[in-house]
Amino acid sequence: MDSNPDLDRFTSRRSTVRAPRGVVATSQPLASEAGVAVLRDGGNAFDAAVATAAVLNVVEPTSTGLGGDLFALYRTADGDVGAFRSCGGAPGDATLERVREAVAAEQDVDPEDAEMPVYGPQTITVPGTARGWERTVEELGELDLARTLEPAIEYATEGFPVSEIIADQWAEAASVLDGEQSRDAYLFDGDAPDVGESVTLPELGESLRRIAEEGADVVYEGDIADEIVETVQSRGGLLSHDDLASFEPEFVDPVSTTYGDAKIYELPPNNQGLIALEALNIAEELGAGEYPAGSTERIHLGAEAMKRAMVDGHHYITDPTFEDVPDLASKEYAAERAAEIDAEASSDVEIGFENDSAENADTVLLTVADEAGNVVSFINSRFKDFGSGIVAGDTGIALQNRGSSFSLDPDHPNRIEPGKRPFHTLIPGIATLADDDWAAFGVMAGYNQPQGHLQVLMNLLDDGMSVQEAIDFPRWRYQVDGQLAVEGRLEGRVQTKLARRGHEVRVMPPAHFGGGQIARNTDGVLSGGSDPRKDGSAVGF
Repeated sequence: MDSNPDLDRFTSRRSTVRAPRGVVATSQPLASEAGVAVLRDGGNAFDAAVATAAVLNVVEPTSTGLGGDLFALYRTADGDVGAFRSCGGAPGDATLERVREAVAAEQDVDPEDAEMPVYGPQTITVPGTARGWERTVEELGELDLARTLEPAIEYATEGFPVSEIIADQWAEAASVLDGEQSRDAYLFDGDAPDVGESVTLPELGESLRRIAEEGADVVYEGDIADEIVETVQSRGGLLSHDDLASFEPEFVDPVSTTYGDAKIYELPPNNQGLIALEALNIAEELGAGEYPAGSTERIHLGAEAMKRAMVDGHHYITDPTFEDVPDLASKEYAAERAAEIDAEASSDVEIGFENDSAENADTVLLTVADEAGNVVSFINSRFKDFGSGIVAGDTGIALQNRGSSFSLDPDHPNRIEPGKRPFHTLIPGIATLADDDWAAFGVMAGYNQPQGHLQVLMNLLDDGMSVQEAIDFPRWRYQVDGQLAVEGRLEGRVQTKLARRGHEVRVMPPAHFGGGQIARNTDGVLSGGSDPRKDGSAVGF
């Protein structure tokens, strides 16, 4: 199967979905419908977010799952703006020396030459999903966890047809699955499912059923925890029962900036939200939004702003309980960075990507708005492909490889340490565009996420696009290799003009530019948009 499906062959038109009572936007239609069903059943946006994420855990299993982490940004019906982080850290025994020695043995190099692997047991961090789902509905929802998990359990045990783009991702990620248990859990007669093939995931369905009946503690202190620890340690990993049992999600203060009359909220470190805010500040200082969307000037200034924000973010952002992170969202600092930018592309920017594999990492992001006024952006991921490639025993839970984002350089702020959370790509977003106008948004795909935030927000705020137009519009992204990737749909001779400014331009397929979702409440009218670069839809009622 082609690892870069030709999404441009789909010619169907998407308009903005508008609804009076609720709207859910996500990357798979069955998940969107599940969220709406929970809203119809008396749940609020937070209940619907958990139900939607749980279904995605089943129907889009290469991108998300119980073995990963989750984050949320939200505005409640009472007007409170908040952030939620359910993100596990490195095992308590994961000292730099111990991990370097284990990795060096696998890579057959000296410990000082070892590099953090992309897959395998050393990349496994504590999964945050189950307790994150539970805490979300307990603290912010109206229903109980069992009700929100019903649709996911049904699809896992009774079956679902695999959608087109997800089938392609499944086939590409299949080689990552490590060991007979892992392959049996997610392959069928040794193969990934074809488009439209109906499949079941009975082991995952049983784990979801047990969580619904017994609560999330079964994953962290019960016999599911036993299977996780036994599997990881049998592969040479360091995750322990204490690591799981001691994990707790947390509510944190978001970071924010203004852009024109709007206020934008992002997640603080250890997430890369500050990169999006710094880039917005620099772009505003440069007047990038004064140029038309898709123009050479807008793209040039946006890309140069993003380069500098990524340099700073990839150097400084880590777990703030271990290292201080400077105020990268400062307007004054943005002015200093903007002064470095001129009409030519900079060629001496060393971003220092610690983990090149995050370039094309993917995830799921969903957005929900309800009639009460709750608006939530909810992102749930195990990082890349099937995570570490290791499925825990007979649970059907594929464990994340988020630890691959750690550094084995003892001088790097993001070096691995016991209990430390790694640099995290996941960033849901919330914005107040005007009085009584709130949007939950996000764009997926690793290092593309803050770049997508910048572009979608400028489309909304500078160009007045609808939520669907803002998502549809052709994108660019600055890459690990220093190239400026663009979608071929950009009009005119923009690619040539960018090259004349010194950018190394490369046209790439739409799948490389992530998938975005937006849910918006404008004076009580709800609207939603879903990215055509994914299988999903926005659904309202």
